[in-house]
Amino acid sequence: MQTEEHTIHEVTDTPAENAAVHTNDEITAPEAAEVLHGQEEHEEAGHVAHEISLAPEPVFKIGNFTVTNSLINSWAVVILLVIFGIVLSRKISKIPRGIQNAFEMIIEAALSVMDSVTGSREKSQQFFPLVFTLFIFILINNWLGIFPGIGSIGYTAMHHGHETFVPYFRGATADINTTLALALLAVIGSNILGFIVVGFWRYFNKFVNIKEILVIPKKILKEPTVIIINPIKFFVGLIEIVSEIAKVASLSFRLFGNVFAGEVLLMSIAAIFAFILPVPFMFLEILVGVIQALIFSMLTLVYLTVATTAEEH
Repeated sequence: MQTEEHTIHEVTDTPAENAAVHTNDEITAPEAAEVLHGQEEHEEAGHVAHEISLAPEPVFKIGNFTVTNSLINSWAVVILLVIFGIVLSRKISKIPRGIQNAFEMIIEAALSVMDSVTGSREKSQQFFPLVFTLFIFILINNWLGIFPGIGSIGYTAMHHGHETFVPYFRGATADINTTLALALLAVIGSNILGFIVVGFWRYFNKFVNIKEILVIPKKILKEPTVIIINPIKFFVGLIEIVSEIAKVASLSFRLFGNVFAGEVLLMSIAAIFAFILPVPFMFLEILVGVIQALIFSMLTLVYLTVATTAEEH
């Protein structure tokens, strides 16, 4: 009986269940034998569950820092971009040819699209490094999520008493932590540039419009309506703070929702029929990856443009 109790303890999960295992009057020997028999049948069948998880799965730890499968993908993309940038920079010539010529055409086209938002080539060139880097990083992560081996190579681990498959790699943009970090970078970065370009006091009054409250005593005799209008302007400024928070939520959840939904769709289609049927949906996800990367980067450009433009303009 002691051996049976110990074995049940290995397959239970919660402290309450573990406590129940060691209480003889709560579980009998026949019940213990039944649990053990069920576990043996499960192991003999070799069934491994592959659950769809919203949260990224841990792969290994560096000290107290947990490295997840989505973080590994993020690192892989960063390393690939750095290596590609170093290799390409060593082959730059005054007369472009080959891959340099192709990339110069892409950059020129990207700047032309940005000009339609900023209205100025100078601003487009200032914002280009951040906006284009976000586009490339998100695009590659979106496409890498459907690359063969991503989500299908991994290890097995016990979860709630069942053997569960945990992939080593997962699309980084299918993790809300990654998309939230990118959204915070875009929104906080645009506000920092706003403070630098517009000026601290002027930009601060966009959110906490103290200036409109301070001018009320000076204008109240000439324009009595300021006692109503200016407090409204003050509260409108406070709404701008809520708007900035909403931008973070909008950017992060839009990107995460579309990419994660695409992964769930492909997994569901593959479970129905693994051959040929998923191919059209994979092409659809390639298109969705481009669209979502473009939307995120263009919205970031809009936020940068608005933040660095004086209010009266």
